[in-house]
Amino acid sequence: MDKTHNFLFHNLCPIHPDCVKLSSLEIQRAVRTALAEDVGSGDVTSLSTIPASAQFSVVMRAREPMVVAGIAFAESAFRQLSRDLKIKLLVVDGQQLKAGATILRVAGSARAILSAERVALNFVQRLSGVATLTSHYVTEVRGTRAKILDTRKTTPGWRRFEKYAVTCGGGRNHRVGLFDRVLIKDNHLAALRDAKPNAVAAAVLSARKKFPKLKVEVEADTLAQVKQAVEARADIVMLDNMSLSELRNAVKLVRTRSETEASGGVTLKTVRAIAKTGVNFISVGAITHSARAVDVGLDFLD
Repeated sequence: MDKTHNFLFHNLCPIHPDCVKLSSLEIQRAVRTALAEDVGSGDVTSLSTIPASAQFSVVMRAREPMVVAGIAFAESAFRQLSRDLKIKLLVVDGQQLKAGATILRVAGSARAILSAERVALNFVQRLSGVATLTSHYVTEVRGTRAKILDTRKTTPGWRRFEKYAVTCGGGRNHRVGLFDRVLIKDNHLAALRDAKPNAVAAAVLSARKKFPKLKVEVEADTLAQVKQAVEARADIVMLDNMSLSELRNAVKLVRTRSETEASGGVTLKTVRAIAKTGVNFISVGAITHSARAVDVGLDFLD
C-alpha cells in the first residue's frame, strides 16, 4: 500500500457506533444487481471482438484529488465476472488521494475486466464523490465542536452506501430511516396543535411511551418551540432554518440539557459560521443529494 497518501477519516465506526457498516453480502448483492443491469445477456462488444484467451492488466486511477470510498464494490464487480482475476488493492476507503494516485490493479481475462469496468467505476466515482464533498464540510468546521451529519436525502436504494461514504469523508450518520429515531417535525406538530399542554410536550411524551429505547428529536422553528422541546426533555433539538443570531440564542437557551442540530440551507460558505454558534451537529442534505461524481478512470498497462 502506498504510504505517501494521507489517512483522513478511515475507520470511524469504532468511535461512532451509530455509523452504517456494510456487510460483504450486501455489497455483493448490490454489485450483482448492477452487473445484471449493465451486462444483461452478455457484453456483445467484448464477446464479438475480444478473444476468450486475451489477457491484460489495468489500473484504476484517481484523476483528481479525492477521498476514496467504495473500493470493495469495485473489487466485487471484477470478482463476480472472473474468480481468476488477480486484484491488488492499493488504498483503503477514507484515504485522501492526489490526482494520479493508483487505487487498484487488475490482471487477467480481458473480457471480464472490460465487462466489469463501468460498474466498478460507477460505484467508486459516486461514493468517492460523497466522501469527498463530506470531507470539505468536515474541514470547514474543524476547530469547533460541531459534527457534520447526513440526512435521508439519498439516492433510492443507495442510502446505506451513501451514508457509509459520508463516514469515509469524516461525517456522521443521522437516522438511517424512519425506524431508528423519533424525529418530530412541523407537520407532526401541526396534527397535534390542540394537544395539552402543547404539541411538542404531547408528542415527546407519546414517543417516549411507545419507543422508550429510541432517541427523540424535535424540529423547532422558533425559540418558543426550542424552550418547549427542552422542557419536554427531548434528546436533540433541531434548529430549522434559523439565523445565526437565533442559533446562538437557541444554544444559550438549551445549554447542556439537550443536544442541538442546525439544519436547512447549509452550504460550504455558511457552515463554519453556523458551527461557531456552538451547535453540536449540522445536518447537510447536499453531501448526498448534490455530491458530484469524482473523476476516476481505468487505464490499460502496456
